[in-house]
Amino acid sequence: MTVFFRALRHLACLVPLALVTPVAVAQENLPPPRALQTGSETPWIYEGSDVPRDPEWLFGEMDNGLRYAVRRNGVPPGQVSIRIRVDAGSLHEEESERGYAHLLEHLLFRESKYLGPAMAIPTWQRLGATFGSDTNAETSPTHTVYKLDLPGATPGSLAESFRLLSGMVREPVLNEANLAAEVPIVLAEMRERGGAAQRVAEGSREVLFAGQRLANRLPIGTEATLTGASADAVAAFHARWYRPENTVIVVAGDFDPQQFAALIERWFGDWKGKGKGAPAPDFGDPVPPPGATGATPVGETGVLVEPDLPRTYSYAILRPWRQVQDTIVYNEGLLLDAVAQAVINRRLESRARAGGSYLYAQVAQEDVSRSADATFVSFAPLTADWQAALADVRGVIADATAAPPTQEEIDRELAEFDVAFASSVEQRAVMAGGKLADDIVNAVDIRETVAAPETVLTVFRGMRAKYTPENVLKHTRQLFSGSVMRAVYVTPSIGEADRDSVRAALAAPVAADASARLAAQTISFADLPPVGEPGTITGIGPLGVLGIEQVEFGNGVKAMLWANDAEPGRVAVRVRFGAGYRG
Repeated sequence: MTVFFRALRHLACLVPLALVTPVAVAQENLPPPRALQTGSETPWIYEGSDVPRDPEWLFGEMDNGLRYAVRRNGVPPGQVSIRIRVDAGSLHEEESERGYAHLLEHLLFRESKYLGPAMAIPTWQRLGATFGSDTNAETSPTHTVYKLDLPGATPGSLAESFRLLSGMVREPVLNEANLAAEVPIVLAEMRERGGAAQRVAEGSREVLFAGQRLANRLPIGTEATLTGASADAVAAFHARWYRPENTVIVVAGDFDPQQFAALIERWFGDWKGKGKGAPAPDFGDPVPPPGATGATPVGETGVLVEPDLPRTYSYAILRPWRQVQDTIVYNEGLLLDAVAQAVINRRLESRARAGGSYLYAQVAQEDVSRSADATFVSFAPLTADWQAALADVRGVIADATAAPPTQEEIDRELAEFDVAFASSVEQRAVMAGGKLADDIVNAVDIRETVAAPETVLTVFRGMRAKYTPENVLKHTRQLFSGSVMRAVYVTPSIGEADRDSVRAALAAPVAADASARLAAQTISFADLPPVGEPGTITGIGPLGVLGIEQVEFGNGVKAMLWANDAEPGRVAVRVRFGAGYRG
């Protein structure tokens, strides 16, 4: 993600007003879209899948390979959200190109076919878009996404936006002058990103994904490759990856989706890649180091000392990532995985509350940057005795892989899942267009489909008979089996641990601990102690920002109330307590 918009704001102040007003786009009578996949044709995102298509979305694939997805959405009213995803991230870079994908993100906003130097921000602001840090583009290991939300969009502003975006993506001006202007901004961003949390993130990545591109391909790049970049080299990277067959455009907004499709085809339909493209590089697989033994051998480990951070221990069971056929059966498996994780997480919480040696612990499965299918285990030791905390956590997990859970435990998690999935169905009509567009982008990134909330709920409820103790045990064991296991310990104290001690503790035998299994009893709200008498309001008044009202209670609690119709029908509640690091 970028913060370069701050620097561009300063540049924009130096540009005469006459130069920031682009030529208006004449209203065109666009022909109907020709690339929409309708009738019996399978939309591109559902190829090889039996997941029912979401009827709210229309999909198209043009002759040049560019794919798109469009839909009508009126939340917020009058807004249109546009996402352009290019399959070009830091994992697509060669060693000498590290940072180029992110640098290109900057350069596309710097100057392009229809936008002169420093014209991008004032132009988009004139069209109603809001610009700021991390708002309008992001570069990840696997993609670059350009994001634009246009409030109060009109046919004219929409047409102009597509014209400008086409010029940015297809024909940015990549010369030495623009490179000289943007590289210092990226280097400044690199310096801003420093700090303890960033060092831990980078150090953890190097250990957990050792031997893979992901270990050291940070989107920000390196000072050496950025300062050594040439316009020709960056242009070659653009030509290799910025191609129609690598691009997906997603639009959701308060217009006829046929109009969105027609505009995409008008401004991107004749796009042809420059020269020859390239297949995606091999991102690599997690493999154990030479000589490692065991069903899931312990591989690389690391100890990171950061005096300003609390103790945390994370280990991962890593498996190779492979593209899947996103079918109903596959999703049933994901749901069983989710139940298995929920059961363990509840037991870990119970163990902590009962006097465990850790503050919190959790497990989570994640497909990481198309590089690994991983099960992560993380916890925070209460003291310097991290070995005891590790043993406690591993004991709970060992019990989960040794014996099936009770049906009572499973049913408890299913009840919560049902509430969440049913709530998604209820909230569908008030889901923001930007969120819906981002969901498509994320599905493309992990090479999976999208499903309507009703489909998810139907699949979940339709497999009720499959949520058995035996099936959950099977999926639990799969989650904790893999090619290699790696660990990182973060501590504020030097000498508390080293790589060998972390490795030895993780490889040591562990006894299953069944003490955290939940009692097989059902309780209701009637069994809970009464909440008590209502509190006393001691003060009500405006906060002075955005019409927010603050209510103060006699016990010191403060509530901030904000009436906002941006998402009609939805009420959001957030509760914050404690003092954080201050405490």
